[in-house]
Amino acid sequence: MADGQNFADARFMTVAEVAEVMRVSKMTVYRLIHSAELPAVRFGRSYRVPENAVAAYLRSAQIDGDSATG
Repeated sequence: MADGQNFADARFMTVAEVAEVMRVSKMTVYRLIHSAELPAVRFGRSYRVPENAVAAYLRSAQIDGDSATG
């Protein structure tokens, strides 16, 4: 692969599974994929998202509780 990623040991999730984990709609997951915010691999007409990419996205999207007012 050109970017050096090795998917040999990767576990993949469907768009529906990602949506369920993230508690968003499937359309939101598709938007994240198409905007390249969430990496995915295309298999035929469907997409699969590496499980570790979902975890990394959620970590990077966390809101720092100390800076929130409330």
